[in-house]
Amino acid sequence: MRLTFRPSSELHERALAIFEAERRRLADLAPGGELVLTGATSLPAALTRGDVDLHLRVPPPGFSMTVKALKQPYRVVHPEIWTETLATFEVPDAPLPTGVAVTPIGSDHDIRFTKSWALLARAPQLLEAYNDLKRRHEGGDVDAYEAAKSAFFTELLGR
Repeated sequence: MRLTFRPSSELHERALAIFEAERRRLADLAPGGELVLTGATSLPAALTRGDVDLHLRVPPPGFSMTVKALKQPYRVVHPEIWTETLATFEVPDAPLPTGVAVTPIGSDHDIRFTKSWALLARAPQLLEAYNDLKRRHEGGDVDAYEAAKSAFFTELLGR
């Protein structure tokens, strides 16, 4: 599969609507959890592949229970990357491809997600560097892009 990117501004309103719908759905499934819109569609000036990334931050004692509760309405994705502090799901029937990453508040994954996107939102030069990375991978291989993106975020958090 070859990569294509588009301006997030084209999808931002739809991403917000998906976020609100999932926030309502998760109110009963993850009491005490906080749902955050992350990923490129959270920033209108970013380039996106067209998917929506949601991050569900839950109190650490409730992480396992929350993950178990989400297995019914959501579809498990990428179980090979699951850890004791990360679970990933797909939102079925969403108008755009939508994923939910679940983390305990304060865990390494939680900090990586929240801090990374906060930095990109505050610093236009960092967001432009991220967009440049995407432009360099336009039409390229997904695995190479994912490796470059991971390295970008690792470096970003090392600043």
